[in-house]
Amino acid sequence: MFAYVIRRLFIGAILLLVMSLVTFVLFFASPVDPGRYACGKNCSPAQIKQTNKALGYDKPVIEQWTDFLRGVVVGREYPDDPELRAAAPQLVTECPAPCLGYSVVNTSTVNAEIKEAFPISLSLALAALLMWVSGGVLFGVIAAVRKGTIIDRGIVALSLVFYAFPAFFIGIFLLKFVAIKWELVPPPTYTPIAEGGIGLWLQGLLLPGLTLALLYMAGYVRMTRAFVLESMTEDYIRTARAKGLKSRRVLVKHSMRAALTPLVTLVGLDFAGLMGGAIITETVFNYNGLGKLAVEANQTYDLPTIIGLVLLLGTFVIIANIIVDVLYAVIDPRVRVG
Repeated sequence: MFAYVIRRLFIGAILLLVMSLVTFVLFFASPVDPGRYACGKNCSPAQIKQTNKALGYDKPVIEQWTDFLRGVVVGREYPDDPELRAAAPQLVTECPAPCLGYSVVNTSTVNAEIKEAFPISLSLALAALLMWVSGGVLFGVIAAVRKGTIIDRGIVALSLVFYAFPAFFIGIFLLKFVAIKWELVPPPTYTPIAEGGIGLWLQGLLLPGLTLALLYMAGYVRMTRAFVLESMTEDYIRTARAKGLKSRRVLVKHSMRAALTPLVTLVGLDFAGLMGGAIITETVFNYNGLGKLAVEANQTYDLPTIIGLVLLLGTFVIIANIIVDVLYAVIDPRVRVG
């Protein structure tokens, strides 16, 4: 198992290198001059040239990529050019490792931007994950056990209804009616645990987390129901029943373990995707997370921020896949990692 994890980590590191190179080629080898966007609309050609030199955009793409990798490992200083740093040492910005770049648009390092937005997206993703996994698995199992009854049909029908609604509709409905009109809960605002404690932190995540959870939960209800029904037809389930085991024990100990294996893959990838930013939900509730940061960076053509977010999301996806593969052997004893 240990050798397998090391091997997967090595493959993941190679994938990140390839992804970073492709990202640099796509953005910096395009006909658009990144220095013009970084400098602003009213900059002269001389100022644009100076901006490209300060950020290292005047170098070949491969050299920019290697400089970026070096910054991730040992850190970096901006302006990127030694002459500019020597001419104005008071303007030098230190970007400690792992340095993901410097955003002229926001006059800060990409690390600082991500550090501010990351806790918000992480909190939102965790809240949504807890809601949709617990609710999706619970109602999916109930629907499978009560197959063909009105309970089964009602759960499946409601899941289809929630699945049909877009995220912005659910978010706006919860915000305008549940929070503002009916005043069932206070209007959500993100409060860090260090400032307001766990209570206010959870209160601020209730509606945005529920918005995402309802969408994901609808799909997980149907998938859990299908996986449980499929696993209950396996030979080892019939053998367990023939031995006289109670139906509840057969369901929990045998059928559920087999049904959860494919769900683990989906949970890992969905959670990694949420960490990249729930753009619509964060916009509706005005949460300054990674999703909103990505939208703003795209609107201002803030290439360093976009690249940093792309690599961050890629890292989450790769790590999630490694964790999922390891959990396979834990959940389902039939799976063996070679």
